[in-house]
Amino acid sequence: MKRITAWRRRPWAGYAVVLAALAAIGAIYAGFSPRTDRAEAQTTAQAAQDLKNGQQLFNKNCASCHGLNAEGTKDAKGNPIAPSLIGVGAASVDFQVGTGRMPAANPGAQMPRKTPIPEFNTSIKTDYEEKDKREAAEKQKAQAEKNLSDLSAYVASLGGGPAVPPASAVDPKTGDVALGGKLFRTNCAQCHNFTGQGGALTGGKYAPSLSNSDVTPTQMYEAMLTGPQAMPVFNDTTLTPKDKQAIIAYLVQTREEPNPGGNGLGRIGPVTEGLAGWLVGIGLLVLAAMWITAKKPKKLKKS
Repeated sequence: MKRITAWRRRPWAGYAVVLAALAAIGAIYAGFSPRTDRAEAQTTAQAAQDLKNGQQLFNKNCASCHGLNAEGTKDAKGNPIAPSLIGVGAASVDFQVGTGRMPAANPGAQMPRKTPIPEFNTSIKTDYEEKDKREAAEKQKAQAEKNLSDLSAYVASLGGGPAVPPASAVDPKTGDVALGGKLFRTNCAQCHNFTGQGGALTGGKYAPSLSNSDVTPTQMYEAMLTGPQAMPVFNDTTLTPKDKQAIIAYLVQTREEPNPGGNGLGRIGPVTEGLAGWLVGIGLLVLAAMWITAKKPKKLKKS
């Protein structure tokens, strides 16, 4: 006991106690935290690998037009061939590539929607009855989803930009349909028609139809957020995320409504229905009248 008391009275004893306490805390921390550090290291390594895959996909499918550094390209006269992708964000890449508009086969006034190339085709059929075909299709779809995500992340790493919206932001079940209809008629109906059927624009451009089931809620949100081709950008100050979700809810409900009369006739309303009824009905009456008057009357028999 006297030895301990004498040791404690020495001037360096306090420093020794502090060092021992720090060593003990470090040992305890090291014992409980290696898994977290290892997980963070694995996550960082995986992210780097994903970006590398995205860069390889970009060099293979995009760099020939947009440049190796995504800076865009011009022809010999200085006219732009493909725009810069720096700052467009992951949402723009996910929309353009996911809808098959990019890579573009034949550049023109507007890039039409088409089936994406196999590396990015996330809508392939997977409901095969044969187990081998189903598993192969599911594997191909999973790889396509990863490729699209990696490419989007790589382009976003070059200069930021709008991110791909989360599933909660595009869920039509939680959107205000009435508000969405009002906002759509105010901001979108001039080009897309008030039921989303699409329409022609100037210079060979057009507003695509939004009534097809292959136009997903995520793609609708991304289009509003990034303004592809002739479409203006509706950022979050123009249309809030809740406004965008409401428009999506309106479009999804509208396209799911049945057509009791059979053909929807563009779902424009009584104008086309009345025109069809007039042309068909009156046309049939005119043909019937012509057929009746064209028959020669039989001569009456003499009594």
